[in-house]
Amino acid sequence: MRKAFRGFLSLAVLIGTAGVTGASAGAATAAEPAASLSRSVSDDGTGADIKDRILAIPGMSLIEEKPYAGYRYFVLNYTQPVDHRHPSRGTFQQRITVLHKDTSRPTVFSTSGYNVSTNPGRAEPTRIIDGNQVSLEYRYFTPSRPAPADWSKLDIRQAAGDQHRVFTALKRIYTKKWLTTGVSKGGMTATYFERYYPEDMDGVVAYVAPNDVVDKEDSAYDRFFEHVGTRECRDRVNAVQREALVRRGPLEKKYREYAAANGYTFATTGSLDKAYEAVVMDYVWAYWQYSLLSDCDTIPADAKTAPGQAIWDSVDSISGFSTYTDQGLENYTPYYYQAGTQLGSPSIRQPWLGGLSRYGYQPPRTFVPRSIAMKFQPSVMRDVDNWVKRHADRMLYVYGENDPWGAERFRPGAGSRDSYVMTVPGGNHGAAVAGLAEDDRAKATAAILRWADVAPAAVRDDPAKAAPLATFDARLDKRDVMNERGQRP
Repeated sequence: MRKAFRGFLSLAVLIGTAGVTGASAGAATAAEPAASLSRSVSDDGTGADIKDRILAIPGMSLIEEKPYAGYRYFVLNYTQPVDHRHPSRGTFQQRITVLHKDTSRPTVFSTSGYNVSTNPGRAEPTRIIDGNQVSLEYRYFTPSRPAPADWSKLDIRQAAGDQHRVFTALKRIYTKKWLTTGVSKGGMTATYFERYYPEDMDGVVAYVAPNDVVDKEDSAYDRFFEHVGTRECRDRVNAVQREALVRRGPLEKKYREYAAANGYTFATTGSLDKAYEAVVMDYVWAYWQYSLLSDCDTIPADAKTAPGQAIWDSVDSISGFSTYTDQGLENYTPYYYQAGTQLGSPSIRQPWLGGLSRYGYQPPRTFVPRSIAMKFQPSVMRDVDNWVKRHADRMLYVYGENDPWGAERFRPGAGSRDSYVMTVPGGNHGAAVAGLAEDDRAKATAAILRWADVAPAAVRDDPAKAAPLATFDARLDKRDVMNERGQRP
């Protein structure tokens, strides 16, 4: 289900190239902190192995250790209370990973807001500061789910409590500065963590984080889709979406055959017709979320005369016909539950469809089994938004110019300090510091180094000289922002 787009891969190459260039340019400045790294990656300087120190934490257990040159990498379980307000009311095992470099280095706390990857990888801030990294699986994403699951305990404050306990436990080992980061829902998660535990982190780097303050007011997205990219590309993408609804009959027949061949069912959405339309309605959004303007030549040029197979293939490659099957939805129940109870979800008018839609943008309730109760809490996002405007301190938000999720974004206000919002020109949902314009890239990199207390003297004197302290590693630094399909951040 997780399939990267060609445009997304193009951006990853661009980021990697920019990173290598930055590393070369910053070699002299990187030497200063690197010179202090004399400790073995398996030793804290006193003879205790880092694995033993981590496993000495009450509630911590080892799933596996994976080798990686220059690091120790651990996949772990940590015992968490189901309800942080009432810790005695049950526990569950939450997966975390630790990419250990050295206890003398700062640490980045990373979360995707979904499942955690169990393969070694570095978030961009981890490479910038050449530090350790702790990654956390979001509660209720399997296997980090209580049994039985009390879904009322899946909220942003409980999730922030998870992060706080992990940080508190590991801070005794990793005593230097900590930053938190995340991409998309992970960027939202990093923000919520900062809102509820503002004393924990020394800085926040949030990528492409949506901020749906008023769930029912989505005009910002409509304005975005009126102007994104070029008129030619918008018309081409919109026309394919429209044609998929015009040809609903024959394409749904193909969908039914596809579902039967793969064992897909539609109990959650209620019908194949509703699932089909949900996929088609996501098409335009998903194109701009994951593709680049340069990818427009992959879209059928004349949708009205294109073969049915071409329409099917384009929709399937971009929004995915497996997305709203029961099997495609199962792993994402926690996201849709949160979208329908606290986070909110966007809806756009799409006037180019001319009344062909039967259901419009379907709400999160459609994609959550009816056995799970849901009630929306409109005050939660307003509270977070107000907090960011009034209290943001050392927070950096990075967005992509052509990413729909950035239409409603976080904006630190007059009460904020040392906080920034930057936009990658032409960027999509893979926007990163490496893709920013030169001045912004240097400013953002210098801020991250400064917050982590590892800025070389040359950078402290001149932020324009800022560059990542660690060299680019094609395996470790592969961006973990994949096409999640569906309208999901």
